[in-house]
Amino acid sequence: MKTLALVGHSGTGKSYKAITLAKERDIEYIIDDGLLIKGNKVIAGKSAKRESTIVSAIRRAVFMDTAHRLEVKNAIAKHNPSKILILGTSDKMIDKITSFLNIPDVSERVYIEDISTEEEISLAKNFRKKEGKHVIPVPTFEIKKDFSGYFIDSLKIWRKKENHREQVYEKAVVRPTFSYHGKYTISDGVIKDLLRHAASKIIGISRVYGIQIKGLEQGIIISFHTEVMYGNPIVPLISLMQKQIIYEVENMTSLNILAVNVTVKKMIIH
Repeated sequence: MKTLALVGHSGTGKSYKAITLAKERDIEYIIDDGLLIKGNKVIAGKSAKRESTIVSAIRRAVFMDTAHRLEVKNAIAKHNPSKILILGTSDKMIDKITSFLNIPDVSERVYIEDISTEEEISLAKNFRKKEGKHVIPVPTFEIKKDFSGYFIDSLKIWRKKENHREQVYEKAVVRPTFSYHGKYTISDGVIKDLLRHAASKIIGISRVYGIQIKGLEQGIIISFHTEVMYGNPIVPLISLMQKQIIYEVENMTSLNILAVNVTVKKMIIH
């Protein structure tokens, strides 16, 4: 296994540049902030950006937790990559990661200043400082379940290939808890109000009630009863309502909805 490293201070745009560098060096596997990534999929690990403090985020990023470390080591052994790219804020951090994961020492180190202009690095620093946003080099759908309740967005990168065809790479942008100036909480009452509002947009739904919200680490499960107007096909109607609820609640709260369970209790006939 050949190990390469991309080194740069926090907020200088490493994760933004990681996919481009990996493509140029024909590297399929990336280790970034506690995650083992293959292509555009998370293979193993837990993102350091989910931690509540900077200290715990650093510990996560260098794989100091035994269970986390074993999960990633086993995944590396299973996939047996020929090349792997490690992202880190310093040479010392890179060396700690290779040591904890028992992978070969780095044979080549690329520094962010080698592949980014001063202007690009400055823009990345301002992006981090002003908005507290971090880039993860995988599409949003890959990490959504792990970042339920976090502010999350997507970033698309267009690259021109030699044949002039465009390739699009999507990266996720998150604002972790430790980058906030304070914490926030979304009450069940807010979620219920959003649900009722979303359901009211569906013609044929009379009302929803008995709403229950179950919170899990990866997201929430919503269950409720509804009454429908006679004359509407029930299955398509409920499916449309479920989609509308998922769209509006996730868009407004960044919560990951695992399921919307609906029980049709009554049909209203006028």
